[in-house]
Amino acid sequence: MIQEISISNLGVITKATLPLGPGLTVVTGETGAGKTMVITALSLLLGRRADAGAVRNGADHALAEAVVRLDPDHHALEAATHAGAFVDEVGDKSELLLTRSLSAQGRSKATVGGRSAPVGLLAELGQELVAVHGQSDQIRLKEAGAQRDALDRFAGSGLARTLKEYQRTYRQWRASSKELTALKQDSRDRVREAENLKLALDEIDSLEPLPGEDENLRETAMKLGNVESLRNASLQARAIVDSEDFESPGITTLAESVRGILAQASDDDPALVAFADRAAELGILASELSSDMASYVSDLDEEGPERLAQIEARRADLNKLMRKYAPSIDEVISWAEESRQRLERLGSDDTRIEELEDAVVQLEQKVSALATDLSEARRKAATKLSKRVSAELTALAMPDANLFVEIGDLPELGAYGQDQIEMLLAPHAGAAPRPLGKGASGGELSRVMLAIEVVLAAVDPVPTFVFDEVDSGVGGKAAVSIGERLAMLARHVQVIVVTHLPQVAAYADRHIRVIKTSNGKSAAGAGFTASDVITLDDTERVRELARMLAGQEESDTAQAHAEELLADARKMVESLVTKSAR
Repeated sequence: MIQEISISNLGVITKATLPLGPGLTVVTGETGAGKTMVITALSLLLGRRADAGAVRNGADHALAEAVVRLDPDHHALEAATHAGAFVDEVGDKSELLLTRSLSAQGRSKATVGGRSAPVGLLAELGQELVAVHGQSDQIRLKEAGAQRDALDRFAGSGLARTLKEYQRTYRQWRASSKELTALKQDSRDRVREAENLKLALDEIDSLEPLPGEDENLRETAMKLGNVESLRNASLQARAIVDSEDFESPGITTLAESVRGILAQASDDDPALVAFADRAAELGILASELSSDMASYVSDLDEEGPERLAQIEARRADLNKLMRKYAPSIDEVISWAEESRQRLERLGSDDTRIEELEDAVVQLEQKVSALATDLSEARRKAATKLSKRVSAELTALAMPDANLFVEIGDLPELGAYGQDQIEMLLAPHAGAAPRPLGKGASGGELSRVMLAIEVVLAAVDPVPTFVFDEVDSGVGGKAAVSIGERLAMLARHVQVIVVTHLPQVAAYADRHIRVIKTSNGKSAAGAGFTASDVITLDDTERVRELARMLAGQEESDTAQAHAEELLADARKMVESLVTKSAR
């Protein structure tokens, strides 16, 4: 349960701390005092959408914090610790700190157990920790989806497992059916694509292009186009290396002369031997250079105009491929490999169609069988839910009311099965059952929703229930009955109620009041409004109930009525405790 909630700069609340605890806590106050900021703070802590407009005017950011105390083996703690949260151990319980900050620019940050966390983690934990119900939930209860969710929650874990398996199989069935339809519809396009790919690959394969061939041929063509200048340069260079002219000897001759001179003088200094050897090496290198240039000239003579014509023809063929398929031969080769794989896949589509046809049939049969299982489980649960909610409505001052949960068939299988769920209400004897969205008033919807939650709490409990003025449109005896049922619910779980009804507030184990203060307006027209939150003692409770009853907290008559209301509520709670103990 939630031990404490702290709020800073949220709406009209500058700073407030709400000490909570087990049982029933009510929050009351004048209209506009900021009672709903308690619900807003909880919504932030539960990972719901943040509105920058909720930040107090003039503040940089708003902050909501909650200390949650749970059993050490609670599912929420497992998720929190997996995310790195720090958990305090307090006696035989575990405490977890949740925070959510909201900047005036709309940026939001969350922490779980002192560690930064995605807001989605708060939402995940919130599903395990708190059920929040407001007037918008009464409207939502009119929707078929919300009614189905309520029935499925009541049906329990068995239906939840079947639904999970159904939805997994349903997604597979729909995906396979979609792929099968696409393959069949695109068969002509696929045949045309396969023919085009085959023609392209035949053209490429007939030329057998090699990696880098386009660049190699370009360089060779440049060489053959300048063969005369290359030959002349090579012959001139070779002549310089090999010249035997006495007046202008070549490199080989000079190197040999240098070696001889050094060798003759080496007797006087052995160091000259090394120089002589290096001169000999120079001569060998020059000789090799001459030989290589001779071979080069010979090759040039062999690669004549015919060879150049062959190369240009080959380049033309390759350029044709590059214009059609890719900018370079390497990319043409890569495209061909990818196209070969694509052609293979296209050729296997017929086999894939046969496989998908078999898979679709099998998956459809499985989906239908699971949908039937869901329907059977829902019909059984619907009968029990109708009886239990109707019994709760009797206790909520609707003694002749009955809730009916009808299950029909949808035109086709959907994500939740084949069932059309509809809740019908017969509010009094002799009345024909009508859909909640058509036949129920706001006050009746409030009681139907509360009755459903009381019933669901027995099979799908969360530690904390929060109700935001769900008693709107209710008064008199019905209001007393709602207070009684909330007190009963609070015997098993923590219940927090924002209410305007004194009949409900009288049943509280803890009464919190939100008080608005204002300093009026300055000459410039500016003003300051703030709200404070206080926990009421017995005397203050009487005054607050008197205000709620008659708007006159100082009235002796109103206070007497308030004391009577509190006394009756205490007697009723004591009676409930006695009955539950038997």
